Amino acid sequence: MKFSLGIAMSPLDQLTELARTAEECGYASIALPDSLFFSEKVSAEYPYTPDGSRMWNEETPWVDPMVAAAAMGAVTEHIGFYTQVLKLGSRNPLLLARQVGSVANLTGGRFGLGVGLGWAPEEFEWCGAPYENRGKRADEMIDVLKLVLGGGMVEYHGEFFDFDRLRMSPAPKDPVPFYVGGHTPVALRRAARVGDGWTSAMIKFDDLKTVIDKLAVLRAEYERADEPYEIQAVCVDRFGLDGYRQQADIGVTDAIVVPWLFYGVGFDGTLAAKKDGLRRFADEVITRM
Repeated sequence: MKFSLGIAMSPLDQLTELARTAEECGYASIALPDSLFFSEKVSAEYPYTPDGSRMWNEETPWVDPMVAAAAMGAVTEHIGFYTQVLKLGSRNPLLLARQVGSVANLTGGRFGLGVGLGWAPEEFEWCGAPYENRGKRADEMIDVLKLVLGGGMVEYHGEFFDFDRLRMSPAPKDPVPFYVGGHTPVALRRAARVGDGWTSAMIKFDDLKTVIDKLAVLRAEYERADEPYEIQAVCVDRFGLDGYRQQADIGVTDAIVVPWLFYGVGFDGTLAAKKDGLRRFADEVITRM
């Protein structure tokens, strides 16, 4: 099993040094969060906390994940990067394809695209995208992204997106992997149908096992059972060496961790303390898996 470093809510001036240290310690990837803005009021509850509240406030630091990947990619050599997850619904697929292709090339193919719909209606509406039919629009967006990133002269004529022949150069040398997020039945079907993997939000171990088993059934329905497939998990109730071994046993291929939290260092902790946490977790867990 691999380990990815989650950098959500860390100060921006720490990111490049955290990436260098993670690479030195044997982490496989950096998981890049996405938050466009903090709206004072929201008309929907956050789906991944028990009471629907957000875990951050208006002063919490966020960085555009594409910019972060390019910056961290420039100071590292082999560690990977993927969005976990980028909110498709508020974006334009052609503009996004330009960004993804650029980052994939600039990092030497070390970039994967984790995608979700987004949960807040305000993010859609204030960015000029409709909240209605967001699932169907996201399906078309994934089709467009894969088509354009595949290279060559292409065109697309769908229900929501329509364009004549165009080409973006250079295309990534290798296909950009797509990881699909979401815990709902329709999201799991999307992940099984078009994803190179599934990526979780915060989830308990028993629920994680249920999802992994369901994905296996769905992938078989789509005749994809024998294809390589990533399970990226943020499991909230299995920790330590034994806990991660249990995750691996049920099919997790990539555990997303914020190591300094295990040692009493908060999201706003010092860079030195976070680097110590990265090294300690690597010694206690990664090298012993």
